[in-house]
Amino acid sequence: MKRVLWYLIAGSKGGVNRARIIKTLHDRPYNINQLSKELDLDYKTIKHHIKVLEDNDIIFNSTGEKKYGAMYFLSNRMEENYSTFLDILSKMQSQ
Repeated sequence: MKRVLWYLIAGSKGGVNRARIIKTLHDRPYNINQLSKELDLDYKTIKHHIKVLEDNDIIFNSTGEKKYGAMYFLSNRMEENYSTFLDILSKMQSQ
């Protein structure tokens, strides 16, 4: 999981926005539209990052389907590794 997080957050374009999404979903579940408003990002941008995060087992949605309004949550795997995520963020910010 550590390698996946390093790649998704620090090693690829869009990592900052993905980190913001993860941090936001750690507080409570959101749907794509709510995330778009909360993070002040374009709906399509959020949708793209959600797909990347889902494909890497970082988040999941409540219905298992790609429906409008589906709520997104951090996966159990991500919850277990949240401290690793925070370590990666702190190392990125100190550079």
